[in-house]
Formats: sequence, C-alpha cells, structure tokens
Amino acid sequence: MEKQLQGRAFVFGKNIDTDQIYPGRFVELTNVEDVAKHAMEGADPNFVKQFKKGDIIVASTNFGCGSSREHAAITLKAVGVGAIVAESFGRIFYRNAINLGVPVLVCPGISTAVTPGDELTIDIQSGTIVNETKGSVIQAQPISEYIMNILASSGIKAMIKNQLQQL
Repeated sequence: MEKQLQGRAFVFGKNIDTDQIYPGRFVELTNVEDVAKHAMEGADPNFVKQFKKGDIIVASTNFGCGSSREHAAITLKAVGVGAIVAESFGRIFYRNAINLGVPVLVCPGISTAVTPGDELTIDIQSGTIVNETKGSVIQAQPISEYIMNILASSGIKAMIKNQLQQL
C-alpha cells in the first residue's frame, strides 16, 4: 500500500448512505467487475465514467450511513478508490472499509476545503492532506498503527492469514 496518495477529488455532501454508494437493486451481482460499474450510482450516475483509479472521495458528515452491507465498501475498493476522506463516517461502513483495505480518514472541515476536481496529495499515516490546486493543507486524524497494518496487508483477512502463517 502506498502511504502517499495522489488523486482528483470527487466531492459529496452529508448523509451519503450505503444505498447511494451501491444501490441495493444490484446486490445480487457477485462479479467484482460488475459491482464496480455501479459505484456511487445512487449519488452520481456519471461517477464511474469520470472516476480514475486512485481518485479520492471527499464528503461531509456521516458518509456510509445506512445498512451494514459490505457491498458499499466493496464497490469503492473495486472501482479503485485511493482513499475516502470525510468529516465523519457511518460506524459500520468505516469498519467495513478498513477491513477491506480501503483507506478512510476522518477530517473535520474537509468539505469546505476541497471542491470537485481539486488535486489532492494525502499522507495516509500522518493524515496530512495537501490540496495541490489551492495550495492549502488540512490535517485529518492520524491512522493508528493497527489500522495501518490492516491497510498495508490489503485487508484484515490477509493480515490475519499472514500472522497465522508466522506462528
């Protein structure tokens, strides 16, 4: 996992729920490539057409609220999101994303510091976010060493598997 990420910002508002991230009508899809085609479709039907692997989702408060289905985090991983930065997250979505190896950063004030299309550089470990477009810096909450280990392993299952192999 890269500790320094660069990507274009896709900005969303408050209360983006899991059904907006991955609409429930697609829940029967099991192929990851098919799942990725519907990322953020409930909030922005053109998202997948404009998104490039490594780009960054920025949101206001309560991103990922709603159901406990892992599909929302799976679709964002499948589409290749570099990181998700929000002022706050739905608790279950936050943990699902980390467990799948998707970097999520809590950053108060991010929704007013970034506009759609801004180029961002993020230091995942320190939480430093540089808005290259505006020449500004904002600080997210640093990620713990334990979560960094999960992300570096590409998810909690892979991390545990590696730990068990070392016994």
